[in-house]
Amino acid sequence: MDKNLIKNSAVSLQDAVSFRNKAKKEKKTFVLTNGCFDLLHSGHVFSLIEASKLGDYLWVAINSDSSIKNLKGPKRPIVNEIDRAYLLTSLQCVAGVTIFDSTRLVDEILLLKPDIYAKAGDYDESKINTAEHEALKEVKSKIEFVSFLPGRSTSSLINNIVSNFD
Repeated sequence: MDKNLIKNSAVSLQDAVSFRNKAKKEKKTFVLTNGCFDLLHSGHVFSLIEASKLGDYLWVAINSDSSIKNLKGPKRPIVNEIDRAYLLTSLQCVAGVTIFDSTRLVDEILLLKPDIYAKAGDYDESKINTAEHEALKEVKSKIEFVSFLPGRSTSSLINNIVSNFD
């Protein structure tokens, strides 16, 4: 396998904005979601497929490795950002992936101006970071919550793996 294919799975924010602008000119709906996707599992894929049904293009912003360490602690991420980006871009429902370094998605929201911002149904508006929520309002993004598979989480998957090796 070509290592550059994996390395180039994620595009810069500037390239993501270019893609978004092209979609807007084509009158296509641009959907944005985000997350760590630290250990891709069926719950992630199910929610991504559901989010992709909301529009023409689903764009995924993933937390960088350093961002995940800040959010989840020094033992995370399990899977590095390049491999996570590759896995996500390999999904038919995902149009593209951008890695972001902060713990919040404010700058990306303001630049990408998504038509729709999607989160899994284990979230609600009260769980969206205040600054992100304000940015979504500013760019007039519709916020949608998509179905998720209960009991499928990265934490439960990690706990299951650890308990099987004790």
